[in-house]
Amino acid sequence: MNGQVRRAFRYRFYPTKAQAAELSRTFGCVRKVYNLALQARTEAWKQYGERVGYEATSALLTAWKRTDHLAFLREVSSVPLQQALRHLQNAFTRFFIGSARYPRFKSLKKSRASAEYTRSAFRWHDGRLSLAKMAEPLDIRWSRPLPERATPSTVTVSRDKAGRWFVSLFCEDSGVQPLPATKAVVGIDAGLDHLLVLSTGEKIGNPRHERRDRQRLAKAQRALCRKQNGSSNRDKARVKGARVHARISDRRADYLHKISTRLVRENQTLVIEDLAVSNMVRNRRLARAISDAGWRQFRHQLEYKAQWYGREVITVDRWFPSSKLCSICGALAAEMPLHTRVWTCVCGATHDRDVNAARNILAAGLAVTVCGVGVRPQRNPPGRQSATKQKTLRREL
Repeated sequence: MNGQVRRAFRYRFYPTKAQAAELSRTFGCVRKVYNLALQARTEAWKQYGERVGYEATSALLTAWKRTDHLAFLREVSSVPLQQALRHLQNAFTRFFIGSARYPRFKSLKKSRASAEYTRSAFRWHDGRLSLAKMAEPLDIRWSRPLPERATPSTVTVSRDKAGRWFVSLFCEDSGVQPLPATKAVVGIDAGLDHLLVLSTGEKIGNPRHERRDRQRLAKAQRALCRKQNGSSNRDKARVKGARVHARISDRRADYLHKISTRLVRENQTLVIEDLAVSNMVRNRRLARAISDAGWRQFRHQLEYKAQWYGREVITVDRWFPSSKLCSICGALAAEMPLHTRVWTCVCGATHDRDVNAARNILAAGLAVTVCGVGVRPQRNPPGRQSATKQKTLRREL
């Protein structure tokens, strides 16, 4: 890490009526171009077995603008439309290498309303940002300063379901410096009763943000159901419900940021369990609580912050029997009932179930660094550990 990273700085802004109308048109055109290009590429492959790349879709965009029924594409800046084609190309690239599924069409209700501008489509001068097709600069609320002498390379404007407008400035940040090295290491076990349990014995509580606002969310959803489809009152009720969801999401992200930042600052090596969250949320009894915990978001924050500040994150195999393994003598318990939170090993050591799991995760992670990534100490039969983990989480709800 050379102290310089590329990162996005996100701010809220308040557009004028003219700016909001222009951006709304741009969002619609971006979605239309993306869907048209996806359809063209899909049909070309199904009918002729041909792969259509970015250059071909860019030529199609020029042709679409010349038609009568798509002439409205000429009314907005061409840069966000070209960027939509590049994003589609990236989506197909990820699909072909096997890291993502086939690209899907963007919908008005479910897809994120956003548009990306490159340097040729915005003007940045003395902290004032002006976009193409707009005379006035955006009214941005600078909640934190940009890095010194930073110039944005791309600007992304978005609007969430709650009607809030955001602008993300992507630029170089030379202020990120590696933290002083330390000998501290920690193992982290994720749960629902406690969000995280550390190998040091510390237990970090789970605030359950969604559960705390569940009554408010249910009230907003009931009000939405009473409104007539297509009415302005239904749109207002939908925004009220979206604001509750935004409040939950913002509070969860803030809480996870504080925890991940603290753990990265205090420890040189952090060992976590490689949980298959996308599979676990398929369980109807656990999906709501697991989504509220935000394990995937926490892991993402932990990994990129560790990369910024010169720390190391190690993942342990998801089949590792961390709960039933004695962290003192290494004996594997034959059975571990779900109601057992404290147990005694044959060697006489008494363990807190979660703390013992965190210590075993730490030991396994340190062994991986010495012996290699493929180390899998005492793996259970396939499917058994996953079912046991889900039963344990169900009990904690």
